[in-house]
Amino acid sequence: MDWYHLMSYVPDVIQIFILYLVIYAILKGARGSRFGQVLMGAGVLFALLVAFTLVFRFDVLSVIIGWLLLYLALSSVVIFQEEIRRFLAAMGSFLFQDRTRTHAVFGGRVSPEDLTTIIFKLARRRIGALIAFERGISLRGFETTGVELDAIISSELFFSIFTEPMPLHDGGVVIRHGRVAAAHCLFPVSSKGDLSTSGMRHRAAVGLSEQTDALVIAVSEETGRVSVAHNGRLIRYPDAEENSRMAVLRWIRKAMPQQKTTSEAMADWMKRRTDKAARLFRRRHDAAAPAKEATGDDSQKGDEPKKGDEPQKDKEGKEA
Repeated sequence: MDWYHLMSYVPDVIQIFILYLVIYAILKGARGSRFGQVLMGAGVLFALLVAFTLVFRFDVLSVIIGWLLLYLALSSVVIFQEEIRRFLAAMGSFLFQDRTRTHAVFGGRVSPEDLTTIIFKLARRRIGALIAFERGISLRGFETTGVELDAIISSELFFSIFTEPMPLHDGGVVIRHGRVAAAHCLFPVSSKGDLSTSGMRHRAAVGLSEQTDALVIAVSEETGRVSVAHNGRLIRYPDAEENSRMAVLRWIRKAMPQQKTTSEAMADWMKRRTDKAARLFRRRHDAAAPAKEATGDDSQKGDEPKKGDEPQKDKEGKEA
């Protein structure tokens, strides 16, 4: 086979690769959501029907299935508009996000462990709270409904924000890069039927997680329980035991990846190099110490007079 025939397959390979990337991106983005489950079920059902009509050569059924697939694709845009909007927003934020924001220097960031402790302090005192962690999709549109702060996270700040009748206790807090970006923000309210018995704080947490990829934590002022909303689902933790605390900590770590700034990365690099040089120096020093002791013993032995030397000196003295 010559090169001409080989090159004729290149467009086909490129098209297959592009289709693979598109299908993989859709399945990965829809994984774990209601849209993904319906998409997988409809895809398997459609593949079985197409295989059935092709094997038995049912031409009429194949035409009907083709029309049904067209109407199903059009209706899915209306049925799953929230999931499709969140998926497209995530793609847009990935393509046009600020590539330098992870390398900027932000001082006063709090660790996920400290933030978890603050949240459970609020829960223990029955202080209602609504906290949203910005991830891929920007929450700046919701920040405009509140008060911009750009403040360092602390227990005093959270208690002053969410304690009634403080002016900022209504609404939610947006956290970006480990700092409080804004408070008193209005979040969209979910209209799910299974949230009919929940309060507005929990419905707002689910509503924001439906439209964005943010992680939202809600603290109930009635029961003191902590709930986590993600991808339109609300996970309630019944108590403040260690298991619940560790579960919430894992969620916060997922929402707040430890992205080191440029100065922190340089400091860590210098510390690693210094520690490595110190370990190497100690290793060489420890290895050289036994050899030095052995050399010192040999030199001391060399300085001692030999047994045959004294008689010879005495003999020479007598002859003199």
